[in-house]
Amino acid sequence: MNDVIKDLSELRLTYEKDALYEERVAEDPHQQFLIWFNAALAAKLHEPYAMSIATADAQGRPHLRTVLLRGATELGYDFYSNYDSQKGLDLAVNPYAEYLFYWPELERQIRISGRVEKISVEESKDYYLKRPRDSQIAAHISTPQSGVIESRELLVQRFQDLQHQVADLQQLEKPEFWGGYRLLPIHYEFWQGRPNRLHDRLSYEQLDGVWKLQRLMP
Repeated sequence: MNDVIKDLSELRLTYEKDALYEERVAEDPHQQFLIWFNAALAAKLHEPYAMSIATADAQGRPHLRTVLLRGATELGYDFYSNYDSQKGLDLAVNPYAEYLFYWPELERQIRISGRVEKISVEESKDYYLKRPRDSQIAAHISTPQSGVIESRELLVQRFQDLQHQVADLQQLEKPEFWGGYRLLPIHYEFWQGRPNRLHDRLSYEQLDGVWKLQRLMP
């Protein structure tokens, strides 16, 4: 049996890759997001579009998981899910969430928070039809998402059964219980690691339709 880990105080790194200054960032936070996101793509990081999303239920109990960003425009930031998932249940009663992008190779992270709404059925259908065929099938059989299933074998059997059932269909219809969500941002925070834990943190807060840039204590 492995020893219990009691002290992690010696496990630490120093951050020295870059700096973040007010005069060097974009006035619009979405444009700053795109600058950093494109840098993450150019660096060929593993799934730089993966993000953690925090939601909370009606009792304020938080839930956190990782999803994939599937759209980033001036309108907002999109992901797709089962509407009956824990995410969907949370957002139905408390339509606010926060995203977190963490790119350790660049010593950067971005937080984006705001109100979340469902995107249109047409947009959801368009995205669903772009997915690989097996991913489309998985969306159909993975319901209720987060529900209990007796075994891995049963899950695979359901998947294979539907594969056979729809083998002659050229196109699958999007399940009614599956679709997209869009976060409408009201707050951003850009974090750049710095030496001695004196990290750079710049926040954008939307006040009366105008973005206010502020530096935060590390």
